[in-house]
Amino acid sequence: MKKSMLLACMLLISVILSACGSYQFKPELDIQVEDFTVTNQHNEQVSLADLKGKPWLAMFIFTSCTTICPPMTYNMTEIQKALKDKGLEDYQIVGFSVDPEIDHPQVLADYLNKFSPIDASKWQLFTGYQQAFIEEFAKNSFQSLVRKTVNSDQVTHMSRFYLVNADGTVVKDYNGSEDVPTETIVADMKALMQEK
Repeated sequence: MKKSMLLACMLLISVILSACGSYQFKPELDIQVEDFTVTNQHNEQVSLADLKGKPWLAMFIFTSCTTICPPMTYNMTEIQKALKDKGLEDYQIVGFSVDPEIDHPQVLADYLNKFSPIDASKWQLFTGYQQAFIEEFAKNSFQSLVRKTVNSDQVTHMSRFYLVNADGTVVKDYNGSEDVPTETIVADMKALMQEK
């Protein structure tokens, strides 16, 4: 009887604490994003310095992808809806094209429009670099694999979403193609916004 009463009290306390917003963000990664200058879907030059000052979610995609990129991009629009539902506005969403030879700015803009994000102004889809650059950049800045497939129009890359803090450090990553932990991502983004 005493044990069950104690368990009930502990459960009640944990529910109360979670309701009070006691979520504690815990970084799982500590990778400094290398400096870069790229071109976004509006044909504007963007550097790492332009992204600093607010947290951002990053992913690696390409517009002619026949597998994971469409669900990843859709999932990111769902995360954006969840952020909006929580009243969170001070963030950015970044997509690095892993097929820059094909993904020119207008191609990226057309691709994004297909997913009808609720606030496209927060999205930056990047191109304007060589294939060798994005493969090395993904490895060094995100510990992520990007590799152009020989004799194919497809590019091998990981289906992760990366959380980058306001200083340009990757602090966490998540599954981006299925079983996306949207609530956790939103809570982590909120924590980083409050840190800033």
